[in-house]
Amino acid sequence: MNYPLIILIVLISFVLNTLLTLWFRKHKKFDAINHRSIHKSKATKTGGIGIFLTLLILSTYYYLTGFEIFDFTLIIPLGIMFFVGVYDDFYNADFKLKFFLQIIVAKILIDMGFVIDDFHGVFGLNEISRLSSQLFTVFVFLVIVNSINFIDGIDGLAITEAIKVILLVEFCSSESTPLLYIGMIILFSLLPLYYFNFKKENKVFLGDAGSLFLGSFISILVFYVLGSDYKFRPGFELNKAVFSIVLIIYPLFDLLRVFMKRLSNKKSPFLPDQNHTHHLLINKGISHFYSLLIIESSSLLVFLLYLFT
Repeated sequence: MNYPLIILIVLISFVLNTLLTLWFRKHKKFDAINHRSIHKSKATKTGGIGIFLTLLILSTYYYLTGFEIFDFTLIIPLGIMFFVGVYDDFYNADFKLKFFLQIIVAKILIDMGFVIDDFHGVFGLNEISRLSSQLFTVFVFLVIVNSINFIDGIDGLAITEAIKVILLVEFCSSESTPLLYIGMIILFSLLPLYYFNFKKENKVFLGDAGSLFLGSFISILVFYVLGSDYKFRPGFELNKAVFSIVLIIYPLFDLLRVFMKRLSNKKSPFLPDQNHTHHLLINKGISHFYSLLIIESSSLLVFLLYLFT
């Protein structure tokens, strides 16, 4: 990917996020501030819209000019999850409806070839049956998507997690994956959100539109890694299943921890609260930036220890 294209992606994303923010502020469509909110200033949940529109604009251009830089059919499942998130941002969709639509998207991805049909020796299992592989793929999709949605609670955390996963999947691959270009478009469209996330006033959040979209793309990356086409670069003798878990260790850890905490308190695991790891750090007086640094540095350290030991 050349520098002019990178600059163009960042510029499109920045302009779109600016225009969206101005429009939402003009019509007074702000993220509600309640007892669970960490932010105290007015903010809009338009970051995910900016990312998706950037991807859609560039994909449309390349499609019309005949350059298939990635499989454009991926826009369909990603788009469905994006619109589910948009609806949830403004109308608070019932979690059962969201789960139902996530299952449909998971099935679409399975039919596109993104399916986990090999455990790679974990629990003594390798290839599994067609029905088992489809059910397990749906389960993993639900876990990853909702774990990314769960960690989107402080400035920059979900953004950094997505960027980290995209870069590490490509870094550890023996060659560029078919997901390289769509991954790079998403990555560079995320960069302006650091500016909008960390502003003192008129902040811009990903919203569920962004977190569900990013969670879906991270799921696709994980499914591809677990497939037969993904090969590690020479010198990396790694187990694909363990590699995939370590790759997203923090979202998985936080999801499991919060679910167990809620169940032990006899509460629904799907009802939001302030028991996430990032909330605990914030409550100790640690800033958003340093909380982000602590979480992502720890996550990266675990990954590097696995990679090089």
